[in-house]
This record gives sequence, structure tokens and C-alpha cells, in this order.
Amino acid sequence: MPASEPDRVPGRRAAHFAVVDPATGETFDEAPDQQPNELDAVVDRAHRAWHGWRADPAARTSALRVAADAVETAGEDLARLLTREQGKPLAESYAEIARTTARLRYFADLAPATRRITDGRPVHSEIRWRPLGPVAAIVPWNFPLQLAAAKFAPALAAGNTVILKPSPFTPLATRLLGSVLATALPEDVLTVVTGREPLGARLASHPGIRHVTFTGSVPTGRAVAEAAAASLARVTLELGGNDAAVLLDDVEVDRIADRLFWAAFRNCGQVCMAVKRVYAPARLHAEVVEALAQRAKTVAVGAGLDPETRLGPVNNAPQLARVEQIAKQALADGARAAAGGHRLDRPGYFFAPTILTDVPPSSPVVTEEQFGPVLPVLPYRSLGEAVDAANGTGFGLGGSVWGTDLDRAEAVADRLECGTAWINHHAELSLAQPFAGVKNSGVGVAGGPWGLYGNLRPFVVHRPQEEGR
Repeated sequence: MPASEPDRVPGRRAAHFAVVDPATGETFDEAPDQQPNELDAVVDRAHRAWHGWRADPAARTSALRVAADAVETAGEDLARLLTREQGKPLAESYAEIARTTARLRYFADLAPATRRITDGRPVHSEIRWRPLGPVAAIVPWNFPLQLAAAKFAPALAAGNTVILKPSPFTPLATRLLGSVLATALPEDVLTVVTGREPLGARLASHPGIRHVTFTGSVPTGRAVAEAAAASLARVTLELGGNDAAVLLDDVEVDRIADRLFWAAFRNCGQVCMAVKRVYAPARLHAEVVEALAQRAKTVAVGAGLDPETRLGPVNNAPQLARVEQIAKQALADGARAAAGGHRLDRPGYFFAPTILTDVPPSSPVVTEEQFGPVLPVLPYRSLGEAVDAANGTGFGLGGSVWGTDLDRAEAVADRLECGTAWINHHAELSLAQPFAGVKNSGVGVAGGPWGLYGNLRPFVVHRPQEEGR
């Protein structure tokens, strides 16, 4: 693995911080704890590298294709390290590597379109596109590589350079990914920096950064936006969700139960656009609770490197404490655990897959984002009541409607206040589609051509139709 930023100084060894395996709760490695005052040199090199990188679109396309091949080749090493520090089952880590590779290939072949404006004047007006400059990509711990690629692939394709900062909980696979990408990209086009706060805050506020793209919590997103405002840098914020799944009265519970369960519990529920609340018709409520509880009680929970595991641990101790607290609060509020409701008595950060019923609508497990393996199932009497409840939080990332009559389901989906609505599935995204939230769930658009243009600015050239007139 290449040296980190502080290791570039001869004779100096950087301070390091511990990285914990969430399946054991024990330290298994360490990462460089880079300091905020070291970012000036990093950003300066990124700015100098930008001049060459932005100048040759064909070379960028070629380099990103080679980078995708390199990531694919390194897939096994990346996946195992990702599982070790993040906790997810190895199969999910392989899927994350595949998604990372696919994003590189998708954006390698995507280019902005020059457009001519015709408005009756005797001039040719042409809109061209220019890159912004160094981009700061700040990534959380739930999908460290996939979300990193969602940020750096369009930024690099657009001709920007990138400084990538992973979460301190999951720095190692990102450092390895940076090493792999360095074999395909020019020096300083993509730099990985690792460290604890205030490193991220300093990166977001650095005057040399022209675009800050961040995924994480709403409070941290607000702080990032405030920091970036000092230099008027562009911001793209993806800030979590509290996605509702609305089940219609014609839903066939046995047919959708598996899909619904995994829409909530994939990656141990640590997915921004996972199902976080289920609204079921009152007459089907008990059946839905039983179907989900049966799956929660029987799913194989364990270390991600165990091939039998389907559900891994919560990633870190603070998040485990958060999940435990929000579940305890729901139970204290009068909810009943149809499955789970407690930590598992074993080493590591394991919480039993939990299905809650009889949950008061005002309980934090309903109104807030639990981001863990806890799912409340709430009954409704009328469809209007269900839609109002689904829309009744400050979040608006995604939502879904489940039923047999697809036209009716689509009509209900159209009433959801969110960025993406699915019918009979949830949290499935195409690389070619926009991804954005409403309300507190985000600012700006990622994904597809929108993600590319989010890393560009328009440049307009006016030219007379005939010289001399």
C-alpha cells in the first residue's frame, strides 16, 4: 500500500489510529491519523494535477477504463478487507466492488454535450462545459467503496481531481482502493486522506476545494454546508432517510415478505435508503409482522467472513449504542418485539434482527432514522392515513408501495414526498438514473448524467455569424 500523506516526509512516521473488526470488537489494524494542517499540501498538489487531467478527455476515458479493470482484478483483496473493517457478509462486499467497477466504466464513457443556442440573433451561442477543480469527497462507513466511487467517478470523468476522505471506522479498504487506482491514474489526481476529526471539517472548508460532496447524517451535512459556504464551494449532500414502505390491501404477503425483509435488513439495516418503517393495512398487520419476524428469527447472523452469514454486525460501538437505545425507547413507549429487541450475547457489535409491533407513531424508531437492524411495523385504517404517515417526517430520500394492482400502486407512489419511489421493491438503483432526496434528505443530485453535470460548470461562447459585422 502506498505511503499516506504524512509518510511522504522523509524520516517521519505519521500518528495512527486503531481500526476495529466489528465482528470481534477488537483492533486488527491501524491507519494514518493525518492532521488538518497537512491538507494545504494535498490540495495544492491536486490543483496542479488538475491542469493536466482536465486537458485531455480521451486520456481520462482510457485511464478510467484501466482503473475499472484494476479494481476488478483486486476484487478479492478489496472485498475481504472491506468485510473485515465494515462487517458486511463477504458476498455483499463483492457486490460493492462490482458496483464500484461498474461506476468507473459508466462514467468513463459519459461526456457532456455541447449545445448551440438558437434565439434569432446573428450570433452563434454555444454552451460548453468546464470542470470545477479539486473536489472533496467525504464518505461514510456503510458503503465506503461504493459511495466513494459514486463521488469520484463522475468528478474524475468531468476533469476534476479528487481528495477522498473515508470514515475513520472504515479507512483501510479505501486506502487499498486508492493504491489500486494509483496504478491507472496520474499522480495526485485522486488522493486518499485518513484521519479523525477535525480533518473532514477542514477539508470541507478548505479554500482550494471547489466542490464538496458528502454522504452522512443531517447534522453533519449542515455543518459541511456551513463550512463549504466560507469559500462558496458547491455542495452535494446525501443525508440519510427514513424510508416508508406502504403495503396496499391487495398485497400478497407471502410473495413479498422476503423482498421486504431484505429491503430493510441488507447490510444490517445500515443503508440510507433502506426501508425504515412499514405501514400495513390493519387486517393484514398481524400477518406481515409474523412473516417478517419469522425471517428475523431464522436469518444467519455472524461474522461477515463466515460463508454461512447473511447478516453481519453493526459497524461500530457508537452506532450499536444508538440502535440499542432507540429499540429500548420503543419498548418503553409500549412497543412489543415480535423478534429480537436486544444485543446478542457474543463478542462484537451484534444486535438481534428486530421486528417491532404496537409502536406508538411518535416513538423515535418511527420519526427518526435508526440505521440498524430494527424495523417497526405500523397498522393503518385508511390509505390516506398511511400516505400522510409516510410523508410525516423531515426525511424524503425514498419510499415504496407494495400491491398487486400496479396502476393503483403507482398512483399511491406518486403521492410520496421523496426523491425515488419504488413499486414492489426498494432501494434498487440504475447507474443511469438521478439520485436525490427532498426535505432533510439532501441537496443536489448524484447519479447518471446529472452526477456528471454536477461536477461541471457551463461556459458560454458567443461568436458572430459572419466576421466583421
